[in-house]
Amino acid sequence: MAALKNIKLKIQSVQKTRKVTRAMEAVSAVKMRKAQERAIVARPYAAAAFSVLERISGTADVAQHPLTQAREGKTAVILVVSDKGLAGALNSAAIKRTESALKARGLTRDNTVFICIGRRGADYFANRGYDVQGRHENVGDAVSESEMQFITDTLLMWHAEGAIGSALIIYTNFLSTFEQKPVARQVIPITPAVIGEMVRGIAPVKGKFSAEDFAGSKIPVGYQIEPSAEAVLETVLPRIINVVVYHALLEAKASEHSARRVAMKNATDKAGEIARELTLVFNKARQAAITAEVSEITSGIEAMK
Repeated sequence: MAALKNIKLKIQSVQKTRKVTRAMEAVSAVKMRKAQERAIVARPYAAAAFSVLERISGTADVAQHPLTQAREGKTAVILVVSDKGLAGALNSAAIKRTESALKARGLTRDNTVFICIGRRGADYFANRGYDVQGRHENVGDAVSESEMQFITDTLLMWHAEGAIGSALIIYTNFLSTFEQKPVARQVIPITPAVIGEMVRGIAPVKGKFSAEDFAGSKIPVGYQIEPSAEAVLETVLPRIINVVVYHALLEAKASEHSARRVAMKNATDKAGEIARELTLVFNKARQAAITAEVSEITSGIEAMK
């Protein structure tokens, strides 16, 4: 009887867990739809912003701007992950992509500084001795582009002071509900090749957002810039960097909720499967116990005769 009681307690525990994961799946499904819509709607805006720099990159003023030139110095890494888990391999994939990007560029603890959006990434690299200068946790889904300006301002300040020579941003690019891909993009220096890579990385989707404009301009054009090239570039380039950071956050949020929704659905399905298997085991054990009791009673009756 003790064995039957233990099996019954396990069934009840699994059923309670299934209720929790099912509720989390429903919540994640709502957040996923909103985050996906925000990310997809922002893609044409991001592509247009990148296209601005791509089109004016033929001017000599752009080529001579400090933000478009490579410098010696540390590399700032902006890592965008989630604060919470239960999203499958989403965070671990982004962290592995970060480690591979650092290795490919020969970056170590001594020449790397981190700005982390999300607790998981900050904890991981801080525990391994990296210099985590910025930790931004609990960034909401409804954050606006202007609210991400503080990260851009920090990068620009470090770059102007000579504290860094380049910057990367690593995040998870949203491809579909069932597919997310961690990517590393160069933020500083900004070059036409980098912009082209970013634009190509904005995967077109079916429907009204699958516009050919995402391809960007093919040939940089020389423009006469007014009132002056310096004044325009001082406004345009920081704005484009901020668009990159904001776009990365939107993509990461859409990826997070999509991955969590899928993970919770899988957990709910698995919990239901385990509950059915345990119920089958319970029924077999109960039937065996009943059969044994009947046999004992029958044996007793026969012995009394």
